[in-house]
Amino acid sequence: MISHITVGTNRFEEAVAFYRPLMSLLGYAERVFDPVAAMAAWEPAPNTRPLFILTRPWDQQPARAGNGQLIALQAASREYVDQAYALALCAGARDEGAPGLRPHYHAHYYGAYFRDLDGNKLCVVCHTPPV
Repeated sequence: MISHITVGTNRFEEAVAFYRPLMSLLGYAERVFDPVAAMAAWEPAPNTRPLFILTRPWDQQPARAGNGQLIALQAASREYVDQAYALALCAGARDEGAPGLRPHYHAHYYGAYFRDLDGNKLCVVCHTPPV
């Protein structure tokens, strides 16, 4: 259903440094890195979608985070949710909700919420019960 998700940034180099370890932890491989075009992209497996693209806006206007917009990245386990949240906060993310169960979504929804360096809201979530 989804081909790609694009997140705008005003600080490309810092944003790549923020996203690289997060995407690696979650198992997403870097597919594109073009510092001249200010674009980086990650994919869940070789030549698969959806792509997660990080770039400066094409119209050369400042990137702005949307109100009500959220990108949820799937994690393989609750431990990965915890690790991703800690990694993001250490890299400068702003806390929007510590890791934990959100049973109002469903019984096994375990997620954490934060905002990246440009204010984009992200969630890292695991939908499966603990092993």
